[in-house]
Formats: sequence, structure tokens, C-alpha cells
Amino acid sequence: MYAPTKTWRKWHRKVNVGQKRYAVVSALAASAIPALVMARGHRIDNVAEVPLVVDDSIEGITKTKAAIALLAAIGANDDVEKARASKNLRRGKGKMRNRRYVARRGPLVITGGETSITRAFRNIPGVEIASVDSLNLLKLAPGGHLGRFIIWTKSAFTRLDEIFGTSETESAVKKGWKLPRNIMTNPDLARLINSDEIQSIVNAPKDGKSKSLRKKNPLRNLGALLKLNPAAKAQRRATLVASEQTRATKAREAKVAAARATRSANRKVGKEFLAKMVTDAEYQGEDYDVFAAWLDGTN
Repeated sequence: MYAPTKTWRKWHRKVNVGQKRYAVVSALAASAIPALVMARGHRIDNVAEVPLVVDDSIEGITKTKAAIALLAAIGANDDVEKARASKNLRRGKGKMRNRRYVARRGPLVITGGETSITRAFRNIPGVEIASVDSLNLLKLAPGGHLGRFIIWTKSAFTRLDEIFGTSETESAVKKGWKLPRNIMTNPDLARLINSDEIQSIVNAPKDGKSKSLRKKNPLRNLGALLKLNPAAKAQRRATLVASEQTRATKAREAKVAAARATRSANRKVGKEFLAKMVTDAEYQGEDYDVFAAWLDGTN
């Protein structure tokens, strides 16, 4: 619906509870894979391990200075500086709608409950705080992209099995919910691909010297056509012979027609010449009479 905005506009989209829980656990699982975290743009080169779990004592931090020191100590300061440097003006008319600036997301700090740590991290650009009891999917996967860099407290990390359950036991908080079964029992793709069982049946690597075969058009390439239709050679030859015979016949007919036209023209010229000769041989008229009289000597 276009402007003006109406109250009956469809502002929200209803999603099944099971689908939302599935998305949340998928986002949490993706945050534990360094490749996905780095692919999303987070700077975790100096981070000791992923997922990053710290002691519960950080929940007592109330000063921003101490929070910045903590981030520098655990190697997350690079990601914070990246988020700070990315602040820029928003494109378009959104600048007039109370959202003038945009910036990238930094690390997400998840605690075991409501603590005073929020006051320490709220002024740091890109850093967000969340409670493990109320995880927001928009914070776990901003923009629908998995792999958010998460800093866990020990109490929050240990409560994950209680809240979401495991593949064998149901959740103690979410009634009737159990983690979805893994599609792959071994997620280490590099180990699977390099295993002897798979390498024994895959094709040998190419040396890079062989030329790639170009697909030829059988309508233009005779060799490709003969592979598809061996009888095409005889058909092509019969077509050529028939066309040659037709051309020779037309040439003979044209030659005969030219000869006939030449004879007709010669016959017409002969008749005209003969008629002229006959006319010239008839000595009649006033001039001839005078000449005949002179010959006779009568004049």
C-alpha cells in the first residue's frame, strides 16, 4: 500500500512458532562457524576461538571505559572499530525520517539475564546486548544473513541446552520442542571430501593443459551432423547431384533458347536484305528512262 499510511495496513507477518525457533537455532549454530562469521564481514582474526565464551564477571561492568577494555582484551576491538568507521549518511529520503545515519553491526553480547552490563555497552557503536531468555532473530541474523559475531557469558552459554533442548531431549522451557535432526552426522566437509572412500571414486584432477571441447552445431558442422545422422552424407550427396543436374539442364535450355533467338534474328535480317536487293534491281522510273534513252543514242 502506498502513502498515505493507514492503520489497517498489514504491518506484521505471522510466522509459525516452530519456524521461528528453527530460524533462531540455525542462526545460533551459524554463529559458531568461523567461516560464516567472517563471510558476514566480522573481524575476528584476533579472537581466540569461536564461539567466544567469557566469564560471568563481565556482567558486573557498568562503565563504558571498562567495556572497551574488555573488548580489546578478547580481540573484538577490530570488529567494533569496523562498525564505528562504517557510519555514513543514509541514501534517499530516509534521512528525513529520523534515521539519518546507517552503520554496520558489531558483536552481540548475550548474557544470562537482565544485568547492568547494558549501561556499559550501549554507547559503543555496533555493539548490542541480548538476554539468552529472549533472543531476537533480527539481532542474531541481521538482514537475514547468518553468522553474527556473538560474545557469550558462561551462564548464558550453559543455558542453551535447557532453553532449546538437544537432539535427544526436549526443551525444559519450550514445551514439546526438540532440536531438529542433523542432516549430516559429520559437518567437516574438508575431511569428508579428502577421505579415502570419496577420493577413490572421484575423477582425477585435470592438469589444465587439455583444451575444453567446444560444442559444435550439427546444422553447420558436417562432422557433428554425421555423428548424429550417418545417412546425412548420402542425403547431402543426392541433394548436390540433383542441384547440379538442375543447373546443367537450365544451362542447356538457356543455350538452346539463345541459339533459337540468334537464328530468328539472322532470318529476319536476311529477309530484309533480300527485299532491299530486289527493290534496288528493279530499274524503273523517270531516271531510268533517261538513262536508257542515252544508251540507245536516241538523245
